[in-house]
Amino acid sequence: MISPLEKLVKALKKFPGVGEKTATRYAFYILNADKSEIDFLVKAIEVVKRDLRLCSRCFHLTDQDLCDICRDLRRDGKRLCVVESPLDLLAIEKSGQFKGVYHVLHGVMAPLDGIGPGEIRLNELLSRVKEDQVNEVILALNPTVEGESTAAYIRDQLKNSDVIISRIAYGIPVGGSLEYSDPLTLGRAFEYRIKM
Repeated sequence: MISPLEKLVKALKKFPGVGEKTATRYAFYILNADKSEIDFLVKAIEVVKRDLRLCSRCFHLTDQDLCDICRDLRRDGKRLCVVESPLDLLAIEKSGQFKGVYHVLHGVMAPLDGIGPGEIRLNELLSRVKEDQVNEVILALNPTVEGESTAAYIRDQLKNSDVIISRIAYGIPVGGSLEYSDPLTLGRAFEYRIKM
């Protein structure tokens, strides 16, 4: 028979990036924490599962019809950044460099896995670009085969419009070393170089 502590460790190991040691540390933290701390954690999980939904415009996570970004009138609604997931949106927001709005696809096309344009939020993107009279679509998709094919699909769908289509640059990370960079990253760094 499995003990309650072992059950907790097993449950915690289901989180991404959490192995046996980390799960055990988390379990002992929970075991030793005040009841109020644990009640707060449980309540926070319940609220997230109950109240979070997708923004009706950009498909980011929110507890209202429109997310904070879509409701912010200071944002440039004519510049639309397309991302795969809410995590990608949050990463870009942390940079503080983008002042436009977003569209979250919730995946990329992967025909071998049965994921086509209809399984992600591509139709909504194309409608939104037209309805909102978007001037620029910035593709911030991961540099994978699936990300590249999804970017090419979006580009092809918008090629007869007046919309500027751009892609975020890829290359050597700040503080990185050329000798440890893979050939694809180095190739992208040269392809997307800028004039000084």
